[in-house]
Amino acid sequence: MADILSIGKSALAAAQVGLSTTGHNIANASTPGYSRQVVVQAAAQAQSSGSGYIGQGTEVASITRAFNEILAKQVINSQASSASSETYAAQLSNINNMLSDASAGLNPAISSFFSSVTDLSANPSDIPTRQSMLSSAQSLINRLQSTNSRLNEVRSDINTALSGSVNLVNTYAKQIASLNNSIETAISSNGNTPNDLMDQRDQLVTELSKQIKTTVVPQGQGSYNIYVGNGLPLVIGKSVMSLTTSSSPTDPTRLEVAYQSSGKSTVLGTNSLPGGAIGGLLQFRAESLDPIQNQIGQIALVLGDTFNTQHQQGVDLNGNAGGNLFNIATPTVSASGSNSGTAIVTSQIVDARAVTTSDYRLQFDGTNYKISRLSDNVVLYNDPAAPTSASLPTPPATSLDGLSFNVSAGMAANDEYVIRPTRDVATTISLAITDAKKLAIGSATLSSVANTTNTGTASISVPPAGSTLTGTLGLTYSSGVPGTLSMAPSTQPVTVTVSGVPTVYPAGSPITYTSGATISVGGLSFAITGTPANGDKFTLSASGPSDNRNGLLLAGLQKQGTINNSSTTYSSAFAELVNGVGNKTRELKITSAAETKVLEQANTAMQSESGVNLDEEATNLLRYQQAYQAAGKMMQIASQLFSTLLQLGA
Repeated sequence: MADILSIGKSALAAAQVGLSTTGHNIANASTPGYSRQVVVQAAAQAQSSGSGYIGQGTEVASITRAFNEILAKQVINSQASSASSETYAAQLSNINNMLSDASAGLNPAISSFFSSVTDLSANPSDIPTRQSMLSSAQSLINRLQSTNSRLNEVRSDINTALSGSVNLVNTYAKQIASLNNSIETAISSNGNTPNDLMDQRDQLVTELSKQIKTTVVPQGQGSYNIYVGNGLPLVIGKSVMSLTTSSSPTDPTRLEVAYQSSGKSTVLGTNSLPGGAIGGLLQFRAESLDPIQNQIGQIALVLGDTFNTQHQQGVDLNGNAGGNLFNIATPTVSASGSNSGTAIVTSQIVDARAVTTSDYRLQFDGTNYKISRLSDNVVLYNDPAAPTSASLPTPPATSLDGLSFNVSAGMAANDEYVIRPTRDVATTISLAITDAKKLAIGSATLSSVANTTNTGTASISVPPAGSTLTGTLGLTYSSGVPGTLSMAPSTQPVTVTVSGVPTVYPAGSPITYTSGATISVGGLSFAITGTPANGDKFTLSASGPSDNRNGLLLAGLQKQGTINNSSTTYSSAFAELVNGVGNKTRELKITSAAETKVLEQANTAMQSESGVNLDEEATNLLRYQQAYQAAGKMMQIASQLFSTLLQLGA
């Protein structure tokens, strides 16, 4: 009877464990990361008898979780890729919406500014029109500054997001290490796997992969080694390393992700941390935000510099030479925080049209200066240093990508500097002129014409650049032997040079005419060539209030190719930028949607293996209930048989 009771008891216990496990599955059907648990039964060791081996019932060998490591790795990898694409796409979409706004973009401000230049060219002496042009120039500056300010806000938001993600990574790492310890302790104490603790750890690993690319390497006794990025150890058993954020050595406003180990912190590059939200943020900043901000700065730089150059060729309403309309900052130079030298490095714009959107790195190895373009890592300059200081590049070259560099004495070996020619231009650009009369719309070049009523064949040359004249100078030819020219007004002596021989005429006296002779008065030189007729007149004029020749040249800059020494105009450069950002945004949205679909498929496959199916668990409940009832019936029968034996004995 004892054997029957023992067998029934084992069946009852096994059914009870099955009911408990099934109930546990049902209760955690909606628990994130929970893996369905399965009772593994085995037949108890049979007892030998004369007639053979008699079974001794059942025993619960183990309670395992339905978990597939291959599918779990696929979920982790897909999670990291999906989070990276989603983060990158979301960030770039915000910038795309800002740049593509028809009312808030740069093109309307550029068009409005050049329209005001055209309007002023049509009415160069009108003060209200001049003030309107200054107002349009300020509006353009405001638009550039607001656009760059918004990009700087995005840059600041990235710093905040990186700090938050790094803190999450460190928190997950500590929790995983703690669970490693608990799991190892549980397994070593009784050999059974603590399924719920392992589920919690796997869920933490999944959450970790949302922040950074994660690689799991299972170890003996159930622990995990966790590696992030391109193989950086984060959790080794119970030991935890950590990530942190630190300011870039060459840009205090830029947070970088650093790896901490053995008390040492190492700044990691973008390529070292692919995947997850951190990878998406770093990739967005390096591949999109930096180039976009540099391109905005390039447009501001080239527009301001080319306009200033042309503006300096004109004269204002006061008759003075034009100056700069825009104030443009010099390139930003940042020294590495690890530099040991005392050198001062500066950079200047030599040719704005040749300036690219790249940043540059200047390095000194103790012997050579090396200048590299960071956008494509091309070395532009690599030559020995001067003993004390140097201007780079050395002749015969005058610039590198439109830039020159000057290095003072004190450069130490391994010192480095980063030069950003365009990053801050859109933020710092400002108006250099506030007085509308100082707009140089008139031409500084003197004009010279022969009257339309002349009957002779003589023509007058245009005075060379640098010639000075106030008002108008008239000349009238009188025939005779010799023919003469009279000048009005004539308050200065006149020098006539024929074949290198000068002849000076007193102020007001007639000048003997010789075809092709150089006539000089004050700071003005010109020549009349040909055969004039009696009474023919010639006029030389300086710029006056109605002169608009430089204004027309300024207005024409809008349609000239000025960016990168190509046919790209200011407006087309911005249009190309907007188009490029739009295309990249669409590409990322498609990629993100595809990665999301892959992640869904991986999760579906994982759930089909590990997820709880309530219909299946309901079936298990009935199965274990029937087994429990049958085991109870067996024990009831055994009890009745035992009672019968007792009655027979009595």
